Amino acid sequence: MNPVAQYTFYKTKYGDELLIDVVELDDIKKYIAQQPAHILTYYDITWISEGSGFFYIDQKKYLVKPGDVIFSRPGEVRKWDKDKIINGYALIFEEEFLLSFFNDPEFLHHLSYFHPEASSMISLDSETGGRIPALIKDIKSEIDTYQVKDKHILRALLYETLMLLNRAYIGVNGSNQESLITRNQHVNKFITLVNTDFGRHHSIRYYADKLCITSNYLNEVVKDTMGVSAKQCLQNKIISETKKVLAYTNSSVSEIADSMGFEDLSYFIRFFRKQTGYTPLGYRKTVGQTDW
Repeated sequence: MNPVAQYTFYKTKYGDELLIDVVELDDIKKYIAQQPAHILTYYDITWISEGSGFFYIDQKKYLVKPGDVIFSRPGEVRKWDKDKIINGYALIFEEEFLLSFFNDPEFLHHLSYFHPEASSMISLDSETGGRIPALIKDIKSEIDTYQVKDKHILRALLYETLMLLNRAYIGVNGSNQESLITRNQHVNKFITLVNTDFGRHHSIRYYADKLCITSNYLNEVVKDTMGVSAKQCLQNKIISETKKVLAYTNSSVSEIADSMGFEDLSYFIRFFRKQTGYTPLGYRKTVGQTDW
């Protein structure tokens, strides 16, 4: 089982630092040929122009076709069928590129398709399906003739792309998806903390204290908006990350337990089995038999 490749943003590709780029999928294929499963440290919006095939995001399997868009956030494990997905464009960018312009540090987290619970794919309608590739190509053209003073133009084009996609995404997924991104701010902040601290802190009291609220109130607002308790939300994150490591690396169960914040290996194995029905090694054997 090959380790997962990790790709960081090539910030000085165009000389001066630039944290946005557009690349053709056909140009990427040579890099993922040896290690198809990979992680990006930046945001990626991929528009498919030719071919149909499978695109995986964190083991979720999507069948994509021309006109479809795939979204991925930093740290998610990706894999796509380079033989059947012929071409398309990947719009990639660092969060910093937008944060240096917007006053809202949560802007990207409020976009429906970048929400942790959201589907990572959308099929565009005829109107948006024409505007999005045109905008992506405009961004590519702007980058190809890039001048330092033009960063605001690139930010404006990126902003328009992100907002059009958000409107289309909510239009397809309905009001339930919209409610995910407008929910209680304590829940948004809780999820952000869980995503960064799940491997070190397993106590709900820790997260409540960070949010300056009581554990009972945190559980209440999380249950109201997510349908599960704060504790279960945290445990779901630990299980999700454990599954990724088991599926995509050769790390031992002991190493994984340590990285997830468990000092007692036996307890970690019992915890994983209770949540999934498998031992960690049993799960690894099961996913090793899939087409991933």
